[in-house]
Amino acid sequence: MRIIPAIDIIDGKCVRLSKGDYNTKKIYNEHPLEVAKEFEAHGIEHLHLVDLDGAKSKHIVNYKVLEAIASKTSLKVDFGGGLKSDEDLKIAFESGANQITGGSIAVKEPEIFENWINTYGNDKIILGADADKEKVAISGWQEESEEKLVPFIAKYLQKGIEYVICTDISKDGMLEGPSFDLYKRIIENSEKIKLIASGGISTFDELPKLAEIGCEGTIIGKAIYEGRISLKQLENYILNK
Repeated sequence: MRIIPAIDIIDGKCVRLSKGDYNTKKIYNEHPLEVAKEFEAHGIEHLHLVDLDGAKSKHIVNYKVLEAIASKTSLKVDFGGGLKSDEDLKIAFESGANQITGGSIAVKEPEIFENWINTYGNDKIILGADADKEKVAISGWQEESEEKLVPFIAKYLQKGIEYVICTDISKDGMLEGPSFDLYKRIIENSEKIKLIASGGISTFDELPKLAEIGCEGTIIGKAIYEGRISLKQLENYILNK
């Protein structure tokens, strides 16, 4: 299972929110590149970079942060937040993204998202399926759609998607543990899915459980920043895989 630390960006700074609420913003570092370099120094190869300003304003904003991290580290970055047009996508890939995550666009403008899958390939496009009470949430989690989570994922698997990031919003940033049952159900109901668990990771012991369920990767945010999981623990996990 891949270990994927998260860096969420507001005003060019590394922050975390609770349950996606912008009013709960806590700044952890004013220089995201420093954070990324520290991850890299501990053997981490992947990074989940979220443009929270972009998610709110509905177009890419913090691409300079992406550019700095991609050009000054060897981290493979998946980038999301506010990618709503072909131009946004072009900027993200030109700025060094290895993969991009599309969430709201997959709900609101499926034709555009399907075109991205067909144009760039399913190794480059990740479906962001973030849920609140098993309904897909969109627009930086400020809106709930009528899409039910498991059928929504199934629909896109049929259209060629492989990578899916699923965040249970009720868990995100709460350090209360991830939604094991939800992830298990998604994997059991989805053939060939590469499911990346996100939200609620609070202790190192949860990682082997997610791997056992069959998660392809897990995104870890606040647990790292609050010192619940050390980078040394993650380094050892990666070395001993």
